[in-house]
Amino acid sequence: MKQRTQTSVLVECALCMALACVLSELKFEMPYGGSITAFSMVPILFAAFRNGTRWGLLTSFVYSLVQLFLGFKNVLYCKTLATQALCILFDYVVAFTLLGLAYALAKPFGGARSRFSVAAGSFCAILLRFICHFISGVLIWGEYAPEGTPVWLYSLSYNVLYMLPELVMAVIGTILLYRVIAKGAARD
Repeated sequence: MKQRTQTSVLVECALCMALACVLSELKFEMPYGGSITAFSMVPILFAAFRNGTRWGLLTSFVYSLVQLFLGFKNVLYCKTLATQALCILFDYVVAFTLLGLAYALAKPFGGARSRFSVAAGSFCAILLRFICHFISGVLIWGEYAPEGTPVWLYSLSYNVLYMLPELVMAVIGTILLYRVIAKGAARD
């Protein structure tokens, strides 16, 4: 296999991030934040599988900053500077950056050598993103819970409503792209 240059990897990751940003704008928005998008996580996961954890994290971190910029109005709903900082971290920077770990999380299942390992890595990375949103829901958005509903249950149910469809679509998307992923998958 011909070794790709850093420039070609950088261009591929930038294109994946740009595609993810476009796909993230094709969405069904939830009333208090979060959305079901048109496979927007797939290009980020693709970049991680094709180029390894380092490039996956770099791509997903930059993507997190773009998502923060696009969704900054949600941060402004927070009432204090501390909750705004937590929102920026848990709803954007950490949550989206964790998608870049897909390849590392697939390694125990064989890296990018099988459809199952790609699906497992994608599932685990998205599960970590979900956990960030869940924590954010408990720490920041609990005041929106209906009276008598435990905050943790409200956060769990609200975030499952959009993250479960996102997870299913992303895992299906990476499975469908498996041949392309496996052909140039990271070998670290």
